[in-house]
Amino acid sequence: MSFELFPPKPEGFEALYENVQRLTSFRPDFFTCTYGAGGSSQKATLDVVQRVREITGCPVASHLTCVGSTVDDLRTYLGEAARRGVSYLVALRGDPPKGTTEFKSVAGGLKYANELVELIRSEFDFGILVAGYPEVHQEAPSGEVDMVNLKRKVDAGADVIVTQLFYDNQDFYRFRDACEAAGIRVPIVPGILPVTNFAQAQRIAAMCKARIPSDFSAAMNENESTDWQFKIGVEHARQQTIDLLENNVPGLHYYILNKSTAAEAMLAGLELGAVS
Repeated sequence: MSFELFPPKPEGFEALYENVQRLTSFRPDFFTCTYGAGGSSQKATLDVVQRVREITGCPVASHLTCVGSTVDDLRTYLGEAARRGVSYLVALRGDPPKGTTEFKSVAGGLKYANELVELIRSEFDFGILVAGYPEVHQEAPSGEVDMVNLKRKVDAGADVIVTQLFYDNQDFYRFRDACEAAGIRVPIVPGILPVTNFAQAQRIAAMCKARIPSDFSAAMNENESTDWQFKIGVEHARQQTIDLLENNVPGLHYYILNKSTAAEAMLAGLELGAVS
């Protein structure tokens, strides 16, 4: 089980670390931290994972993208990550710059996530996670093309696939079956976001093209109060978790938006021994 963080604004670091300490009661196997657009938060990402490792004793993972970096820049980052005690890398191509729809690598850089995986695997001793998309990457022309790209990342040396968030477990199960049919044999870990308000869910779903089930949408729309939306969103994620555990997932990855309250409510009382 893992929890995903992002580098906060300077005034948010203390609250982040307090939330991280609360989440250690669920015995996570590691924490991850995202990496800002265009590499804008490189130092902050490494600061977060180093501090989280120090205060929790848990292994940590840094995200890393190809955006705005030459191969030499990437090597420098990887060397610093190793020095700071990072155990795993989440290797991603990265999103196109804001206001554009097409990814373009810099001169001397990499174009695809599988190239980043190859670099890490050939020169460094990190565990490598890559992203999978149960509802197909928004830039992929088809599910078949998306699966070919995913297999290329796995064949390059990825150890684990962690999925984009989804709100209907059937989307994950279809994706898992498709991976097996494509000859992908590494563990596939579902990514879950406990939603605490519906406007937030809609914004995030629009960004990653995640489908919101009609029953979940109807329940969230019954009442706009903060308490109601928190209750419904957390319960939906809890039921997703229970169903996934019953269907033999190898792990669970939670997008917690740097807060512990929803995750604590969602996971309270669950038997998570099968996840560790």
